[in-house]
Amino acid sequence: YEMMLSESQERMLMVLEPSKEEVAKAIFVKWGLDFAIVGKTTDDLRFRVLHNGEEVANLPIKELGDQAPEYDRPWTPAKVSAPLSENDIPETDIADALIKLVGSANNSSRRWVYEQYDTLIQGNSLQLPGGDAGVVRVEGHETKALAFSSDVTPRYVEADAFEGGKQAVAECWRNITATGALPLAATDNLNFGNPEKPEIMSQLVHAIKGIGEACKVLEFPIVSGNVSLYNETNGQAILPTPTIGGVGLLKDWSKMARIRFAAADEVILLAGAPEGLGTHIAQSVYMRDIHGRIDGPAPHVDLDNEKKTGDFVRTVITEGLTSAVHDCSSGGLALAIAEMAMASDIGATIETVSGNNPILAFYGEDQGRYVLTVKQSDLEAVKAQAASAGVSLAVIGKTGGSSVKLGKARGVEIKELRNAHESWFPQFMDGETLVAAE
Repeated sequence: YEMMLSESQERMLMVLEPSKEEVAKAIFVKWGLDFAIVGKTTDDLRFRVLHNGEEVANLPIKELGDQAPEYDRPWTPAKVSAPLSENDIPETDIADALIKLVGSANNSSRRWVYEQYDTLIQGNSLQLPGGDAGVVRVEGHETKALAFSSDVTPRYVEADAFEGGKQAVAECWRNITATGALPLAATDNLNFGNPEKPEIMSQLVHAIKGIGEACKVLEFPIVSGNVSLYNETNGQAILPTPTIGGVGLLKDWSKMARIRFAAADEVILLAGAPEGLGTHIAQSVYMRDIHGRIDGPAPHVDLDNEKKTGDFVRTVITEGLTSAVHDCSSGGLALAIAEMAMASDIGATIETVSGNNPILAFYGEDQGRYVLTVKQSDLEAVKAQAASAGVSLAVIGKTGGSSVKLGKARGVEIKELRNAHESWFPQFMDGETLVAAE
């Protein structure tokens, strides 16, 4: 029974037509995988378990599946945090905030972890950790590759479970799109506290509603999933964490986009942004990690804007009009630019829209945005594509130099950014840092 009931994640159950048995065996042998035939399907709607030839279980299938009892636990109305006051935007030095955020628990490099594992996937990895999505070449195909991403922002779900559920799907979809891949399908891992508490059940209910709406609009179906409940310590629940893992297809991986700048003197664009580049600062890492504040609503996810902007980005990638692409997520435009600069060792100078608050422009976490770089010679063609698609596209700066300069703030050398970015995890694992990650 231990073998059958074990929750080991290293095994998979597969149902095959008898005629495909030898084909399947050949595939398993090729990849060095253990396998065993453990049973067969029947037409009597019973689930039977045999042990040493003795029937030890005989259960009705329907009552275990689509006719099983359903829980309908009490749940409270949706929690939506009150908006911030109009002028409630705490100030700080733009450059100092950038250094602190790239070296924070949640935005620092995970190199310490991933370099201890095989990231090459039998030599087929096309993008190593640090980009928007992992990309792996499909063995036996000259051009095909698969892109993978896993995403959720628990602080958004805590503030508004419906918008947070939408955002988890949208960010996964966006990360896959940023490589040039077409998102195909997703799986969910719904991690919550005790659902017997109405407020926790409410998180679960509204997050699922948000996930469902996003999957429909983005044409990104959930094909499998997992639920993990009762995640509490001393009665305190974890932040609601409905993680979305997704996969997409690159038909020609030679056209794949990366986050690193390709060269100096290229134009930097921001696609899908609201007027002023950024407007939503509540629930941002800027508010939490710089000012210690977790109040305010989660950013709204405009799914129609997500879809048309993502489709536009994927088109210009496929047509070879972009040299680098990165989505804007945690940390907003500032962290997206810093990550691109660190990945390429090429600096950037970014300007804000006249009259726009630089905190909102650089650290706002408005959804549905991508940073793109293009050659000057391709700029008009990309602008024309955006206009045709009805997508907002702003010229915000240029690449070059050895520092990241945001608006009127002092420039921060890439070397200083990289030192902060790479230091947190090794220090934490050495016991020198006692900050818990989200």
